[in-house]
Amino acid sequence: MLEGINIELVSLNNYKNVPDIVEDGESFLQNALKKAKIVSEITGETVLADDSGLQVDVLGGEPGIHSARYAGDQASDEENNNKLLAKLKDIPSEKRGAFFCCVLVIYKTDNTCYSFEGKWRGMIIDERCGSNGFGYDPIFYVPELKKTAAELPPEIKNKVSHRGQAFAKLKESLPAILRNQIGA
Repeated sequence: MLEGINIELVSLNNYKNVPDIVEDGESFLQNALKKAKIVSEITGETVLADDSGLQVDVLGGEPGIHSARYAGDQASDEENNNKLLAKLKDIPSEKRGAFFCCVLVIYKTDNTCYSFEGKWRGMIIDERCGSNGFGYDPIFYVPELKKTAAELPPEIKNKVSHRGQAFAKLKESLPAILRNQIGA
């Protein structure tokens, strides 16, 4: 998603001393910021971190920051989807509005940070459709595209999704952020 930007990205897997970080914030922004800050302090590098999830309107934003662990800490995508669909069992389709949210945070070694958010609206359907993607993608229907997120090819999803939107905003701002870092 950062294609065309002339920077070197280094995987977190290249650093052996980074612990698992508990995502205990109350928002996607708090979780992304916590991860970026801790990793930056350990590595001495500028860090890009994210947090994302699904929010269902009629459920007051559930599963939200608990999206990956909605049915339990070790829950599978299938188990999370089943829990969500069970909660929506008696809710008519026109009241199943939802959106995916992604927050990206760049945390610099001078303790400055920048955040970028993307939201992708759709609705939750009962029938799982498609095999691309992961998580809630097979039950997240996008009316404008007449497909679920799991039915979209990656190149389309990467442009229109919550993550794609957040990365587009980041990509636009990244040259200025990096210029400030190196004092140019």
